Amino acid sequence: MSLKTEILKLLKESDGYLSGQELCNRFGVSRTAVWKAIRQLGEEGYEIEAVRNKGYHFIGSCDIMTKTEIESCIKGKFGREVEYHEIIDSTNIRAKRLAEEGASSGTLVLADLQEAGRGRRGRTWVSPSGNNIFMSLILRPDILPSSASMITLVAALAVYDGIKNLTGLAAGIKWPNDIVANGKKLCGILTEMSAELEGIHYVVVGIGINVNMEEFPEEVRQTATSLFLETGEKVGRSRLVAAVMEAFEQYYEEFISQGDLSGLISVYNKNMVNAGKEVRVLDRSGDYIGKALGINEKGELLVEVEPGKVRRVISGEVSVRGIYGYV
Repeated sequence: MSLKTEILKLLKESDGYLSGQELCNRFGVSRTAVWKAIRQLGEEGYEIEAVRNKGYHFIGSCDIMTKTEIESCIKGKFGREVEYHEIIDSTNIRAKRLAEEGASSGTLVLADLQEAGRGRRGRTWVSPSGNNIFMSLILRPDILPSSASMITLVAALAVYDGIKNLTGLAAGIKWPNDIVANGKKLCGILTEMSAELEGIHYVVVGIGINVNMEEFPEEVRQTATSLFLETGEKVGRSRLVAAVMEAFEQYYEEFISQGDLSGLISVYNKNMVNAGKEVRVLDRSGDYIGKALGINEKGELLVEVEPGKVRRVISGEVSVRGIYGYV
């Protein structure tokens, strides 16, 4: 982390004032270096009060999305290394390039504006500037390639938790990886992998969250929503990124230690909006209707098509819809 980021993190964590001398001693730098860092933070939009003989005090910030801000919010291992872009074609494309170049597990790529984002089956993702989160996390799990699809469900749990912990909104998970509120989509997740038969080179988890959107284009208005529209309040995007990363680390470690989702089944099913509901499974070999019972340890959706007869639905191969709509 840069000196600027370290100072910002310390100021945020302090209840009172921190003297310039304290900061100098803590980081082994000159008073001039501290003053320069404080001035740069002020130019980036942070409110930092400077009082003679007392020191510096962090007052607050608006919805700032910068490398400095994101790194100052991160608490765990995931997202400690951040690459931030004002504009990018796709965070997943960039993260895959970084992974090929040897970037470590937990590296996070973020962008304010994404011009070529994709969802499942190649669908485009609406990406205006200054409103949403577009991020891709690089992972290097020591698991078989056949188990990688489960990471998508781990990510869904992390986003659900991050949103709830920061905003209080109890949204829901539409199997396998959409976060929804009031029947509309808040977040999409796209997981991509580079692997050989014997092992995984890397996994990239792309997450797009509608955060402060006040309205949507006509063509998606019936199926998309944002945290602002659901809560009536603007959300600090960098803080939400950190909340999701913190939850992701916890769930990911549980998944890796078990080798499957057996330790996460109950929490996933509890937050799954289509559990216990009639669903339509859009299968290549023919659509069918059944009752969604929840997931198993592999992340497959269990659908009861008739009493005593349960079919397992594999994520990525089919789509699941509600009988009367998206959920």
